[in-house]
Amino acid sequence: MHINKRRSVLNHIGTVHAIAICNMAELAGGMMTEVSIPATHRWIPKGMTVEYLGKAQTNLRAIAELASIPAFEGAIELPVTVSVLDKNDKTIFRAIITMWVSPKC
Repeated sequence: MHINKRRSVLNHIGTVHAIAICNMAELAGGMMTEVSIPATHRWIPKGMTVEYLGKAQTNLRAIAELASIPAFEGAIELPVTVSVLDKNDKTIFRAIITMWVSPKC
């Protein structure tokens, strides 16, 4: 997933706003979760821990990853790692999003 550096997502110092990056991470993590869990289950973000590693001064790209795909028996917490990179492939942000995955009722 990509986000362009444009006025509507900038903060007062001219970099991409931290919450815009968090929203980007949640969207990327959610899309990856949606295609990775069985159709018998649903998900919702339960929490997110973030690290700001550099200034977001360019267009950005988010990459979501799962360490492994577990057995989906009952409800589980699924940690999704999202890295956000600038146009020079420098990681400027990292998040671990805890997804609550449960069977559909």
